[in-house]
Amino acid sequence: MLIQVITGTTREGRFSERVAHWVLDSLRDRDDIEVESVDLREYPLPFFDGVSPGRAPRDYPSDEVAKFGRTIDRADGYIMLDGEYNHGYPAVLKNAMDWTYVEWQRKPVSFVGWGGVGGARAIEQLRQVAVEFEMAPLRHAVHILPDVMIAARQQADAGDTTAFAPLEAKLKTLVDDLNWWAAALHTARHPRSSTQP
Repeated sequence: MLIQVITGTTREGRFSERVAHWVLDSLRDRDDIEVESVDLREYPLPFFDGVSPGRAPRDYPSDEVAKFGRTIDRADGYIMLDGEYNHGYPAVLKNAMDWTYVEWQRKPVSFVGWGGVGGARAIEQLRQVAVEFEMAPLRHAVHILPDVMIAARQQADAGDTTAFAPLEAKLKTLVDDLNWWAAALHTARHPRSSTQP
């Protein structure tokens, strides 16, 4: 199964780079999944002003949108890294999702959030958005509270993930669950290929 880790923040000084290092390193240690990083900084999209992608599937209006759409289309499941900004999730993540639709359908998604309450409010909002995209938002999430954030920010090297050690068990549970759902929904999306020898 191909699991994409989507870095859903782009602002300067973002904490998400540290979270991405931790999550990607943890997933790369597993031999039961393939992992790919999708950093929204590498997909600069204009503010959404097009035809609803639900009515015009994969009819990409620009090369930038096509690049993003084709990237997420190949995944079997997603982990969205989501900072909580002003009681909600980042606009850049919603904008990227709004440019696409069928690429997300019938695939599971889990969340790693951070902020005053571990990104819980932003994650709950994203779960509602995921339902509208006909995704399967999963129960398990990782909530990074301020004490871990402070410890992580104090590391000089953004790739030093030791501050996240107390959350390793939660991340493993999240990934185990996501992998199960990714496999089950892959089989449901491709019933003929799953019965081939």
